[in-house]
Amino acid sequence: MNTVLRTFAVAIALIGLALGPADAQSDQRYSSNELVNAGHTFFGTISQGLAGVIEKAVSNWGQPNGYILGEEAGGAFVGGLRYGDGTLYTKNAGDLRVYWQGPSVGFDWGGDGARTMMLVYNLPRVDAVYQRFVGIDGSAYFIGGFGMTALTADNILVVPIRAGVGLRLGANIGYLKFTPNATWNPF
Repeated sequence: MNTVLRTFAVAIALIGLALGPADAQSDQRYSSNELVNAGHTFFGTISQGLAGVIEKAVSNWGQPNGYILGEEAGGAFVGGLRYGDGTLYTKNAGDLRVYWQGPSVGFDWGGDGARTMMLVYNLPRVDAVYQRFVGIDGSAYFIGGFGMTALTADNILVVPIRAGVGLRLGANIGYLKFTPNATWNPF
């Protein structure tokens, strides 16, 4: 356990060195510790792998300037649908309720339900999240699992981290459309 904590502390220190001196934008971004703490509070007992997944995202894309905590459900048989809702948290513009839905197509079958944390990068203003974000997703759930993918639109990156239950296997391409109100229309 101490080795894991030391490795975690060293990783955070290295990320801090790589990012360089603090600037005005760093006050608007979330650190790894803030994300891990929010995730542990939200995911609860299923969050053992969360710190590693968040560290991977931060090492790939840096510190996000927002994150979404929510729940979603999806299912597929070649074509699929996903629906969810949650809250977008930002440091400089407050919190915003969001809904998402989207279709997918690919070699994919099954169904899953998930608690989801989405890291949001390069968000210029909170209403910029209301658009379609395209990406490739792969799932392998047998009872439960953890996963991460990346979706992009207009230089904004959304990285969903899902802790789900269900039975789902496959890979697909699709998008998530974020809206201010719930809708059944995934298009």
